[in-house]
Amino acid sequence: MENSKALIGYLIYIPTVFALTIFVARSLFKNSRVFMLDIFRGRSEIALSTNRLFETGFYLLNIGCALHIIEMNLDRESSYQKLVEELSYKVGGFSIYLGIMLFINLYLFFRGKRKAAQKIALDHVES
Repeated sequence: MENSKALIGYLIYIPTVFALTIFVARSLFKNSRVFMLDIFRGRSEIALSTNRLFETGFYLLNIGCALHIIEMNLDRESSYQKLVEELSYKVGGFSIYLGIMLFINLYLFFRGKRKAAQKIALDHVES
């Protein structure tokens, strides 16, 4: 490869963003099972299937985004300082994006839980 600093950057960036994505996804979807079981009123099969589909979408969306923004502006004359700054900009930006995605998913879980509680209340009023 013509520019070894760019290659080094990619070799650091790709495993880092993949590890961050896996860490956040495992943490989020391990803890979201409770929400899904509550939303689907204990119907575990549909709750766990839905949770798994959310997780798959989370992986696809975030890994796709990480690969979409992979370009680094490094040339032959770039220093290692420029490489570190570029990496921290990319990984930091991606971390902020992952945090936003985490909070969006939490919002969706809480919204689903609230809708399920409203439906239960309506069922009690009607019966």
